[in-house]
Amino acid sequence: MTHAQRLASVRHDLQQQQLDAFIVPHDDEHLGEYIPPYAERLDWLTGFTGSAGAAVVLARKAAVFVDGRYTVQVRHQCDASLFEYRHLIEQPLLDYVLSELNTGARVGFDPRLHSRSWFDAAQQKLAARGLQLVPVKHNPVDRHWHNRPEPTINPALLLSQEYSGQHSEAKRNRIAEQLAAGNIDAQLLTQAEPINWLLNIRGRDIPCLPAVLSFALLHKDGSVQLFAEPAKFEGLDLTAHCGHNVTLAPFNALEQALTELGNKGARVQLDPATANAWSSLVLEQAGAKIVFADDPCMLPKACKNPVEVQGSRAAHLRDGVAVCRFLAWLDRRLEQPAPEREDEGTLADKLLALRAEHADFVEPSFSTISALGPNAAMCHYHHDNGTPRKLGQDAIYLVDSGGQYLDGTTDITRTVAVGEPDDEMRKLFTLVLRGHIDLASARFPAGTGGLQLDALARMPLWQQGYNFDHGTGHGVGHYLSVHEGPQRISPKGSTVPLTTGMIVSNEPGYYRENAFGIRCENLEVVQPADTSGDIPVFEFENLTWVPFDRRLIDSNWLDARHIEWLNDYHATVWEKISPQLEGEDLTWLEQATRPL
Repeated sequence: MTHAQRLASVRHDLQQQQLDAFIVPHDDEHLGEYIPPYAERLDWLTGFTGSAGAAVVLARKAAVFVDGRYTVQVRHQCDASLFEYRHLIEQPLLDYVLSELNTGARVGFDPRLHSRSWFDAAQQKLAARGLQLVPVKHNPVDRHWHNRPEPTINPALLLSQEYSGQHSEAKRNRIAEQLAAGNIDAQLLTQAEPINWLLNIRGRDIPCLPAVLSFALLHKDGSVQLFAEPAKFEGLDLTAHCGHNVTLAPFNALEQALTELGNKGARVQLDPATANAWSSLVLEQAGAKIVFADDPCMLPKACKNPVEVQGSRAAHLRDGVAVCRFLAWLDRRLEQPAPEREDEGTLADKLLALRAEHADFVEPSFSTISALGPNAAMCHYHHDNGTPRKLGQDAIYLVDSGGQYLDGTTDITRTVAVGEPDDEMRKLFTLVLRGHIDLASARFPAGTGGLQLDALARMPLWQQGYNFDHGTGHGVGHYLSVHEGPQRISPKGSTVPLTTGMIVSNEPGYYRENAFGIRCENLEVVQPADTSGDIPVFEFENLTWVPFDRRLIDSNWLDARHIEWLNDYHATVWEKISPQLEGEDLTWLEQATRPL
């Protein structure tokens, strides 16, 4: 089916259900950032493959909504004759619905694919203008997606305490005590990452996210009902690994378990931002008393214990070796005849192959962004969405990549010269790098959130009249999602205080549409700072050890302190990485880490 035929089939379904609109989010039942192939409904309908977005289908028109990361990509992927392009933040989806529909209109949505908080807010907003929000039992996309992929059944992994640093029982009891103190009978957990962290399990259900897709009920006595595909745990002793009070049941048993809690009048806590509306409506209809609160696993999961921090250090060292070998190979390739035989795809494949040489490497932590010239202006570009661009026609190359290792998750971006960058490119690269250094050097009092630190990375760009339309930093899991909360560094980011053990990215950038893109990214872990003052202060410990390209640096745009930081950083890269390189790779690193 063409996208026009798919859109027509959904419209026909809406007519049968007497709906005037239908909302298609980029989500699955767990509402995590990454979704399995069988849940890629937005892609099926529109052709948009980005990680965030939504669509609205009306009787005679439709629109696709994306944020600033994807404003270029959406124009490349979605047919303008079928879909209007809207900015997810500046032109909110519900405002669009209200502007297009009249009083009495019925707006359909799949309650399994929207959070409870979204449901409450949307229902109130639409009702105020006389529109009805209607939950559908049968998603119209699913009814017409005839070649929809089946869910995969990959074996689960029981993560040993050697990597996790804490037994599941200790984690469960710690959180259960909080539930009991709050007179909560059970906590509904709906996202894969906190459940996998809580039980020290991992999986391969979604590419790049080493988690078992699941739901769970954590009771105030510390027991857990896990709802997942039982076949994934065949041959594994879950009881021996997690403790005797963890039971496993299939997904379809969740509704009955929620209903039983409701029948008992239980007080059930859930996070309205992450739990889907369906689960909370089932609980309410059965008679449960719902308590809305943040997922209690999120903060302890974000604050890595010493074993997890040490594992992350080790993972980044071996990852740094792989990336340095890649950049050394790339420079040698540029000096050889016909370098244009390499394109964005072969470059990404080479980097993956170098990472995969290490036994602890499991898979990439996300799809590598391997982007030459104008393609790098699309923050989340992927070469498979078109014809990969070849070397030999651009001045700079951006590669954003990462690895999942048994002891940690990595994420690094380097922008490097592959041609002759002009003075403006070098100026802009240096301003981005200066912002990176300013944030990396920050010390901040206890209680400081990422929202308060974001301007440090943007100030050098702001002062010259530039900016970038994405967050400066995201949280990173421990052999889990490369994007995690609650910590975040962003203009509209989290006020959750940054504290010991939290891992965040530091990735300012600059993007010029149809020209080039620049980003400088390291991962950093929050640690207590040693000061002589009278208040507790934190700082960032760097985890990523790969040189920044000296050929792109215009030192006229750096102060002495920035040059000192960069020279110290490169000296440490040499100290940590050089013992693991040899030959031409070692020679390359020696040149790449020379002081400015």
